[in-house]
Amino acid sequence: MFIFAAPKFLYLLIIIPILIGLYIFVQVRQRKRFRLFGNMATLETLMPNVSKYRPHVKFGLSMIVLILMILALARPQMLKKQEKVRRHGIEAMLVLDISNSMLTEDIAPNRLEYSKMLLSQLIDRLTNDKTGLIVFAGDAFIQMPITSDNVSAKMFLKTIKPELIQRQGTAIGSAIDLAVQSFDKTKQQDRAIFLITDAENHEDNAVEAAKTAADKNISVNVIGVGNPNGSPIPIAGTMDYMKDKNGNVIVSKLNEDLGRQIASAGNGIYLRASNSSTVIRTLEKEIDKMQKGEFYSVSDDYDDKFYIPVWLALFLLLIEYFMLRRKNKRLSRINIFEKK
Repeated sequence: MFIFAAPKFLYLLIIIPILIGLYIFVQVRQRKRFRLFGNMATLETLMPNVSKYRPHVKFGLSMIVLILMILALARPQMLKKQEKVRRHGIEAMLVLDISNSMLTEDIAPNRLEYSKMLLSQLIDRLTNDKTGLIVFAGDAFIQMPITSDNVSAKMFLKTIKPELIQRQGTAIGSAIDLAVQSFDKTKQQDRAIFLITDAENHEDNAVEAAKTAADKNISVNVIGVGNPNGSPIPIAGTMDYMKDKNGNVIVSKLNEDLGRQIASAGNGIYLRASNSSTVIRTLEKEIDKMQKGEFYSVSDDYDDKFYIPVWLALFLLLIEYFMLRRKNKRLSRINIFEKK
């Protein structure tokens, strides 16, 4: 199996067709200028040592070298071995509110970015557990199914933004229901939902959804993000705030009462995200109390192969460096670069 460890560098390949286009443009202009001095066949006889092909070959080699260096930056890797790793842990579904109210800046830098940072720290602690990720606003959808791949979980986390869901709102109940459905039905370990939200629920009965989860032995833990006093919701890219239909500025408040009700109905705990270290330590203690189940995860071991394109690039660069633009008299006699 072949992968790139840093695929973002592959976007640099877009400069290759741009450079080729510029080269062709310069060559066409140069030929037009030469035609102003007379017939090209006549001019070529006056420049017997000028090669028509060597400059193109040198440019082609330069482009190949550039492609190889970009590939090296992207860090090509080959699969060395795959191992089945035996683990003991729980199943955890991370449920994140990405409604517009999560852009409120009553906790730095805003509720959503703080929540993502908090979840990233939690994922780091869930090294032996299976985790999944659900995002919700007016609708809820699975951002990442239950997996033991924590690296992928953190990558998915970075891509989360409110624009992922067109329908705005805060459907906490739907998100909890979706999380319950996402767990492995052949339960061998405890299962937990970690809900991060400002608890401004406007869509459904979140408390009833939490109670349904608890009836299936799935705990619902709530981390409340924001300030109970509230703060206006900024509009991205502007200095203005969101307003209601009457033109009044909308103030978003952390609804701690609802957060506690959801956690209580879901046999979980409620925490206010005022201190990330305290929150993580408390959640770790809750996880330690849970029954661990045995499962296997596949561990891939990759070898870096970036040195292969690097060595090829250096070899071609040497050839390009020592290749003269003018004709080689000896090579001209054996007709390598052009016909006599």
